[in-house]
Amino acid sequence: MTRLSSIDPQDWDPELKDAIHPENRTPLENGLMRYFAHRPDLAKGLMSFSGSLKRNRTLSPRLVELVRLRVAFHNQCRSCMAIRYDDALQDGLTEDAVCSLEKPYEAPDLSEAEKAAIRFGELFATNHLDIDDELFERLHEHFSEGEILELAFNAALFVGIGRLGAVLHMVEELPDAFRSDDVAPAAVSPWGNESIVVR
Repeated sequence: MTRLSSIDPQDWDPELKDAIHPENRTPLENGLMRYFAHRPDLAKGLMSFSGSLKRNRTLSPRLVELVRLRVAFHNQCRSCMAIRYDDALQDGLTEDAVCSLEKPYEAPDLSEAEKAAIRFGELFATNHLDIDDELFERLHEHFSEGEILELAFNAALFVGIGRLGAVLHMVEELPDAFRSDDVAPAAVSPWGNESIVVR
């Protein structure tokens, strides 16, 4: 059960509707915005930030999605773990690569750049004070400073909004494995479960 009431898109603030066009999206694609619509002024600010990250992306969609899914696991955001973004799939993300996130540093199908980015995102979600000079040296081997900053902005978004998603517990449209309340905390993962492709 979701912990806040969702607002039907037809009742959204007109500017929010014009920005998102919820009528062209599935309920899951409208996602948290159905709850954020309680505060359209704040929702529009978040949309501006997250939209800018996507529109101005220089990192590969596959890499960003791998980081997002690893962070989602640590956040235990079920809706975050269940979805796969279409642009990442078109960029070569496979469910085999997602399954590699269970033990990413041993995975032969993840590049060293992906492993470094995943490590950064993972530490950002679990113990940000462990992000040290050595990890930044690894990141500098693969990414420009602008790309590292872009990675950090994405990690901040994934950790913050993912934790909000976990707290709101938006699971109604998800596959069964993500809806069950019988699952122990930290037992749900994005690997080995059914997923849903979104735009």
